[in-house]
Amino acid sequence: MKGLSIYLFILALASPAIAQDYTDYVNPFIGTSNYGATHPGAVLPAGMASVTPFNVAYKKGQGNVFEKDSEWHSRSYVHENNFLTGFSHVNLSGVGCPELGSILLMPTTGALELDPEKYGTTYSKEQAYPGYYSNHLNKYNIKSEVSATMRSGISRYTFPGGEAHILLNLGLGLTNETGAMLKIVSDTEIEGYKLIGTFCYNPEDVRPVYFVAKFSKPASNYGAWKKMPEYSAEATWTKYSGKYKPYYQYRNEMAGDNIGAFFTYDSRKGETIEVKIGISYVSIENARENLKKEQPGFNLDQTAYKAQTAWEQRLKRIEVQGGTHEEKTIFYTALYHTLIHPNIIQDVNGDYPLMGTHGTGNTKGNRYTVFSLWDTYRNLHPLLSLAYPELQSDLVNSMLGMYEESGWLPKWELMGMETEVMVGDPATPVIADTYLRGIRDFDINLAYEAIKKSAMPQKDGNKLRPGLEKYIELGYIPENTYDGLWGTVSTSLEYNIADWNIAQLAKALNKDKDYKYFSKRALSYRNYFDKSTGMLRPRMKDGSWLTPFDPQAGANFEPVIGFVEGNAWQYRFYVPHDIPGIIKLVGGDRPFSRALQTCFDENNYDMANEPDITYPFLFNYVKGEEWRTQQKVRELIQKYYTNAPEGIPGNDDTGTLSAWLVFSMMGIYPHCPGDMTYALTSPVFDLVTIHLNDKYYKGKTLMIKAEKSSSDALYIDEMILNGKPFNKYFISHQELTNGANLTFKLKANHQ
Repeated sequence: MKGLSIYLFILALASPAIAQDYTDYVNPFIGTSNYGATHPGAVLPAGMASVTPFNVAYKKGQGNVFEKDSEWHSRSYVHENNFLTGFSHVNLSGVGCPELGSILLMPTTGALELDPEKYGTTYSKEQAYPGYYSNHLNKYNIKSEVSATMRSGISRYTFPGGEAHILLNLGLGLTNETGAMLKIVSDTEIEGYKLIGTFCYNPEDVRPVYFVAKFSKPASNYGAWKKMPEYSAEATWTKYSGKYKPYYQYRNEMAGDNIGAFFTYDSRKGETIEVKIGISYVSIENARENLKKEQPGFNLDQTAYKAQTAWEQRLKRIEVQGGTHEEKTIFYTALYHTLIHPNIIQDVNGDYPLMGTHGTGNTKGNRYTVFSLWDTYRNLHPLLSLAYPELQSDLVNSMLGMYEESGWLPKWELMGMETEVMVGDPATPVIADTYLRGIRDFDINLAYEAIKKSAMPQKDGNKLRPGLEKYIELGYIPENTYDGLWGTVSTSLEYNIADWNIAQLAKALNKDKDYKYFSKRALSYRNYFDKSTGMLRPRMKDGSWLTPFDPQAGANFEPVIGFVEGNAWQYRFYVPHDIPGIIKLVGGDRPFSRALQTCFDENNYDMANEPDITYPFLFNYVKGEEWRTQQKVRELIQKYYTNAPEGIPGNDDTGTLSAWLVFSMMGIYPHCPGDMTYALTSPVFDLVTIHLNDKYYKGKTLMIKAEKSSSDALYIDEMILNGKPFNKYFISHQELTNGANLTFKLKANHQ
C-alpha cells in the first residue's frame, strides 16, 4: 500500500466496511514528468484546496532562474526536479499554462533565511497516495506531511530540535500576479490574500484567493517580510538592497509584491507542529469559516484518512477484475485524475465569486470551476455522464449559472474568469451531449437559449465565435480576414461539431427548423476538402487554396497557418459527427482505411493531442477493418501509459488523456459528443462493473466482460449482449445504461 502510514493502516484494518482497495492502485506520481502537468499532492475529489510540493521555482546550480517562464512549467511539481521551496495550497492538475501554485508554506531550521533560493532544499523519502503526501527535507532533517479537506490544507512538520521556522511565502508561485496582502493576527494565526490571474498571459481579470493560516503552537517570535527593490550603489540604504527584509513583531497589514511571514519556534527533538490553511475566493471571513467547519482541530492523520475514504467512494464506482497490478494502477490513477477538475469554488456557506464580475453569488448546491472545455468536451464529460451523472448535472448547472451572470457560456473558465484560451464553442457539445444521455435536471430552455446565442451573430459581436459571419456566409473562415483568430480550419471544424450538437438537441426538442439549419451548417467542413491532397486545407477569401501548403507542417505543437496545436494530418479526419461523409470524400472505405493507417504509420498521429484523440476508433466505420482499432488502441496503451512519472503521453489537460485511457481499457469509447453510441474495442480487464446511478439510468450495473482464448488474446471474435449475439462495433448509451451485460470473446489473431 503506497505511502500508507502505520496509523492509517491500523485504521483501515479496524474499519472493514471501508476496504481501501482502489486507492491502493493510485500512483499520484504518474504524470509528474513528460509535461503531464499533474502533481502528487493531497487533494479531494473536486477539491478547491490542494497541498503539493513546489519544486519549480529555481534551477539548482544555475542561480535565480524561474522555471515557470524559462521552460513553460504549468505545474507546481516536476518529478525530475529536486529542489523544494515549499508546499503550495491552491493548484491545478493537467493544464497547459502557469497559474495558482500559490500560498506556500516552508519549514526550516537554523538561522532565519527568507530568500527561497537559499532556504530551498533537496528532499527524499517521498510517499503519496490519494489525500496524503510526505517527504524528508534533507537540509533540515525535517519530515513533512500534508493532507487536505475540500477547502483547506493541513501540514505537519517533525523537527530535529533547536531553532525552527515556518515560512509563508506569498510571492512565489505559478501565477503571473505577484501582489498579495497579509496580516499577522496573533502568534498562532495569519490572514490575507494572494492575487491570481492572466492565465496563459491573456489579459483577463485578476482575482484574490483569500486565506487564514492557523498554527498548533504559539510562535516565540514572528514577523513579516518583503523583498526590497534593487538600490543603486550610491544609495545609503544598501543593507537590504534586492534582499528580503524582515519586520519583527509586525502586526499591521502588509501589501505588495513578494511578501511573506515567518513564525519562529524553540523546538524539541521530534516535536511536531501542524499548520492548517483555509482558503476562499470570496473573503477572509469565509476562509476562516471554511477552516472552522472542515478542520476545527489539528489532526492530520484523521484528515488524511477521511480524504482517502472520500477517494475510495468515488473510485469504487467503477470496479475492475483481472489484469495485472500495473494495468490496474494506470487505470485507477487515470480515473483519479479525471475527478480532480472541475472542482468546487463555493464556500461552506454557499458563497462563490460571480462569473466575470467582482460580485458574490450564493448557491445551495455545488458551484464548479476550471472548465478546460476544448479538451474535456471530447471524452471527460461523457465519462462523468456515464459513471457520475450527478456530478455532470452539477457541472452543466454551473455552466448555465455562468451564462446568466456573464451573458455567455464558458470557453476556458478559471475561478470565475473567462480566459478565452483555445478555440471553438466547446460548452455547446457538453450541454447537448449531457441532455441527450438522459441527464436532464437543468433548465433546458435556458440551456438552448445560451447555446443558440453562441451560434448566431450578435449586435455587439459574438464573444465565443470570432469569424462567425464569414463562417455562415462562405461556409468557411478565410485566411487573413480576422486579426487574432487562431487557426481558421481548426476553428471552423470546432464550429461544425458545435452546430451538429445544436442540431441533435433541436431534434430532441422538436425544433425542426433549427435542426435542419444547424445540420446543414455542420457539414461546411467539406468546403475545406482539397481533392489534390486529400486534406482539409486553408482557403483564402476569394476561394483559392492557401499556397504553399505542407500537410505535415505544424506537428509537435509548432505554429502553422490554419490549424491549432496540430497539422493537417492531425485534423484530416476531425469531423467525428460525419465520418461517413469524410470517408466518401477521400474515396470510400478502403482509401479511408489506408489513409487512416498511414496517419499512424508515418507518425502523424499525436497521442497527446486532442483533435486526433479519437482516430484509433475510426477503423470501426469500415467493415472488416475493425481489428485495426483493437490493435491500435492496445498498442497505444502499452506504448504511452505506464506506472511511472512519465506515464501520461503529455499534458493531461485536466483529465482528458486520462479519460481516454479509462474508456479504452474498459472497451468502449465516446467517439463523438452528441452521438449516443460508443465505439467498441477489446477490454483490458476480465470484468468491468460500473455502478449506475438509478436516478438517471434504468440499470443498476453495466458489466463488461472479456473472455480470452489465451493470455495474448486481444482481437474480438464475437460479442454477446444480454445473452444474445451482438454483431455491431458501436453500441448505444441507452443499451448500456439500461443495465447491460456485454461480453467480448477474444482471440490472439485477427484473421
